[in-house]
Amino acid sequence: MVRISEDLIRRRAEHNNCEIFSLEEVSLHQQDIERIEHIDKWCRDLKILYLQNNLIPKIENVGRLKKLEYLNLALNNIEVIENLEGCESLQKLDLTVNFVGRLSSVKSLSQNVHLRELYLVGNPCTEFEGYRPYVLACLPQLQWLDGTAIGRAERIRAGQDIDGLRGRILEQEAEYVEKREKQKGLAHTHTGVDSSISEEDPDIWKQRPNPESPPTQNLHTDVSSHSTDTLEEREFWEKPCAFTPESRLEAHRHLEEKRRQKEKMREPNSKTKPPRALVTAEGRVLNINEAKLDFSLNEDEDNNCVLLDLHVYRHLDTSLLDLDVQPSYVRVTVKGKVFQLVLPDEVKPDSSSAQRSQTTGHLLVTMPKARGEIKVHKTDKPKPLCNTATDNGKARQGDFWL
Repeated sequence: MVRISEDLIRRRAEHNNCEIFSLEEVSLHQQDIERIEHIDKWCRDLKILYLQNNLIPKIENVGRLKKLEYLNLALNNIEVIENLEGCESLQKLDLTVNFVGRLSSVKSLSQNVHLRELYLVGNPCTEFEGYRPYVLACLPQLQWLDGTAIGRAERIRAGQDIDGLRGRILEQEAEYVEKREKQKGLAHTHTGVDSSISEEDPDIWKQRPNPESPPTQNLHTDVSSHSTDTLEEREFWEKPCAFTPESRLEAHRHLEEKRRQKEKMREPNSKTKPPRALVTAEGRVLNINEAKLDFSLNEDEDNNCVLLDLHVYRHLDTSLLDLDVQPSYVRVTVKGKVFQLVLPDEVKPDSSSAQRSQTTGHLLVTMPKARGEIKVHKTDKPKPLCNTATDNGKARQGDFWL
């Protein structure tokens, strides 16, 4: 079950610099959300809220959104229109393809005086005789219903026989409620078939649509030719069932379980690969080049030091390099890959230095040896660039020396 968290809303509020308190529009569609929560406390200035294609069974926790103008709850599991009285600025409500069967609950929208558009296409209540006139009579502020404009003549006709129309709607609603109770009973008992419901009713019994199967799939294809479809999988999707909130939720849980199983199959059978040994059990340091970098190791006898020139990638950020100099070896970690080299002589880690070339990107590590002395070469006495007249062998002002 996916919960509406502060982190989720912030990730969806990038257009508002991830600030949620001043957020005016947020899209939380296709998140497998099963409950509306926290939004009315965190996003008081919200004007547009997208919650379509989730698993929400009830409209709740939106009453404090006084500035909300557009609410999209299409493709959810909502059965009753409720808890929207507090949305004083609501102008458009989309409940396309839900399970609203209690058409009388539409009267709760009469307090939303600014409501202009309502969408109920794909709900069981739209099949009731007198559905459209009843909605127009209950909501005189509407201008559009299911994408069709409401004319003045149509509105007048809808209010002429409101009492008789209300009685017919309540009768059909009672029949639907009774049918829903039977469907809920089947969902809880998992018996699969109820003899009191006719299998010939096309509105009741339908085959589960498999989102992962192609629409033109042949149901009689040999199971062995489809490695991903087991016999139980085919039986689940081909078994007739009522299209209800329970069956939609069951199909979603089945798909989630199937995805988890596939992820487990993709994981290697063995446990996580242990870290590579850098030193043997006897304490011998190994030479390792996981990054497969070219390098050169030289000794500078004049300066009594060891030089390592590691050919690091030119455009690699220096923050991805980690250098560790020890008396007998040097280790460089490049993006998590280890380069380790045993040194020919013992060096001084504290006196070592590292520089990186701005042109080639190479890393030059200078490591002074622990033993030995720096050789000092005697240089010849510098000669003047030009000789001027001297007195007693001394150069006058203006002489230049190399």
